[in-house]
This record gives sequence, structure tokens and C-alpha cells, in this order.
Amino acid sequence: MVQYLQSHFDASFGALSDPTRRGVLEQLGRADASISVLAETFHMTLTGMKKHVGVLEQAGLVTTEKVGRVRTCRLGRRGLQEEAAWIERYRQLWSERFDELDNVVDELNRKERVHGRKKR
Repeated sequence: MVQYLQSHFDASFGALSDPTRRGVLEQLGRADASISVLAETFHMTLTGMKKHVGVLEQAGLVTTEKVGRVRTCRLGRRGLQEEAAWIERYRQLWSERFDELDNVVDELNRKERVHGRKKR
């Protein structure tokens, strides 16, 4: 299970690490598009866009369907709920740590006001 999740996350985060691929996901969130339309939108070659779409497809974030000479891309059925939950756990952890740091700083500031600042 852990190994599956790790490779699943690696594929998802790897796919999301590239700004072009994130842009493709945003574009497909608005409407399905052919690879040629995506390539034109992102000012790249068909080969380059096919590679980006392939990475997204491997991660399960995009599906493609070829009808005649046109390969249409659409968002995949798999969302990013597991990845979002993983990120949320770490966001909460860091939020708690920063809250604790705020408490330490507040306590030091309170002591400084009560006792005055020591000269070095």
C-alpha cells in the first residue's frame, strides 16, 4: 500500500512539477482539447506537447482518445484528493509549528517589556 501510494504520488507530483503541464490541466478544466490545439496554445511542437500529455496520462490526470487523425485530451477521472490530503497534513503540521514559534516570540516580547531589554 505505502509503495503504491509513493509511486502514485511520485507520478502525480512529477506531472504537476512542470508549469506547462499545470497549464494543460487548467486548460482541460475549461474544455477538452486536441493535442494540436494545446501545442498551439502553449507555443510548442506537437512532439513536445505529446510528451507532456503522456506524463499527465501516466499519472492518471488526463485521458486521450484518438478519432481519425485527431487525439482529444480531457481531464482524467482521478482527481487529486489523496495528494491534497497529504499536503493538508503537512500544512497543519507547519501551521502548528509556526503557532508554537509565535507563542515563544510573544513570551520573549512579554518578558522584555516586563524586565527591560538587556544590554550586551
